[in-house]
Amino acid sequence: MNTQRYAVVDPASGEVIRQYPAATDAAVNLALDAATNVYRTWAKHTSVAQRAELLDAVAALHTARSGELARIAHQEMGKPLDEAVAEVEFSASIYSFYAANAHTFLSDEPIELLGGTGTAFLRRQPIGVLLGIMPWNYPYYQVARFTAPNLALGNTILLKPAPQCPESSAALQRIFTDAGFPDGCYVTVYATNDQAADAIADPRVHGVSFTGSERAGAQVAETAGRHLKKVVLELGGSDPFIVLSSDDLDATAQAAVDTRFENTGQACNAGKRIIVAAGIHDEFLDVFTKKVLARADGLAPLSSVAAAERLEAQVRRAVDDGATLVCEGRREGAFFPPGVLSGLEPASPSAAEELFGPVATVYRVESEAEAIELANSTPYGLGSYVFTTDPGQATRVADQIEAGMVFVNGVGLEGPELPFGGVKRSGFGRELGRAGIDEFANKKLIRTART
Repeated sequence: MNTQRYAVVDPASGEVIRQYPAATDAAVNLALDAATNVYRTWAKHTSVAQRAELLDAVAALHTARSGELARIAHQEMGKPLDEAVAEVEFSASIYSFYAANAHTFLSDEPIELLGGTGTAFLRRQPIGVLLGIMPWNYPYYQVARFTAPNLALGNTILLKPAPQCPESSAALQRIFTDAGFPDGCYVTVYATNDQAADAIADPRVHGVSFTGSERAGAQVAETAGRHLKKVVLELGGSDPFIVLSSDDLDATAQAAVDTRFENTGQACNAGKRIIVAAGIHDEFLDVFTKKVLARADGLAPLSSVAAAERLEAQVRRAVDDGATLVCEGRREGAFFPPGVLSGLEPASPSAAEELFGPVATVYRVESEAEAIELANSTPYGLGSYVFTTDPGQATRVADQIEAGMVFVNGVGLEGPELPFGGVKRSGFGRELGRAGIDEFANKKLIRTART
């Protein structure tokens, strides 16, 4: 029997603040019916301009309610309030981006014929009801990435939130309702994992977007594949942060801290493995470590005690494998002291793990080629970072990194217009940008013999 629950648990204390019952099978079926029924009119009888106007309203409500939304995220998973506000603002920009660009993205795309008379073009149209299975670490941003392009396109959404995010998902449901979306266009359902698997198999669902763990993503993809459903997966990451040269080592070290410790280190695309050229390794490690230890003041908890315990076990294994850990303090409940691991052999089992929390691993390399080899020696391929003063080297290294994204000489460079996604065991498919509106579109060819 599935005993999954939806609950708000204060990660700082472990106190269960509120619990919510999981949906009944009948409720899930009604939600699917609602999304299916409204799709018939939503897709065919609303214009792109009308859908864009509703997305603009969603953006405005995010901005107007940013304080409330931030407080909910802080309570649900410990996200610092300033970071939660920034997440809400970024989410608003995503809805605004698709509202402003949907007409361009969805305009007919002419195809130049190689011979014969007449015309040909691609017309992008929706495919139906989409199921979104969302994570807990970015409860607003992850939803925006999935829903904004697909609602602009004309698909309808059935959204399963993470079990620890019932209140943020309810707040989002109110936003879509208050923005004026017809009932059924965006439906939140507190489904169990078993019910989600049944929904993937249900013929009323035409595509699935999943963000979460590698293991769960593989299960989603397997179920979707058996039923010939399109799926987009955004899974784990162990992103390399490569430092080959720097004209401001303090600023480069600060950039490494900023990307590694955003959201208390609980970000899939954080720079988790810091790979530094031998000539500057020791100085960088010293500066970086001091900055990391300074973050112990005002430390936020991880999302749960279980998450902190998992990280603690991983760090212990890395130390057992030969790594040196520098940190101040010890785990207390969901609080985990920020730390730096160094001296870990790249071939050790620990080196292949994703550390989801405030611990960075620093490696020393003797050459550019060794840096690239180490960067690619992971089953993941989500994002990556390259810092160098040599533009030619930056291009050369970026070209050889096995990842869906490479950011050169900067962090925090993501934007609504930039496609987001990975390769290898980090998943497949893209969200955001033009690519994000294409994933669940029927790119229909219309060929006319003569005009």
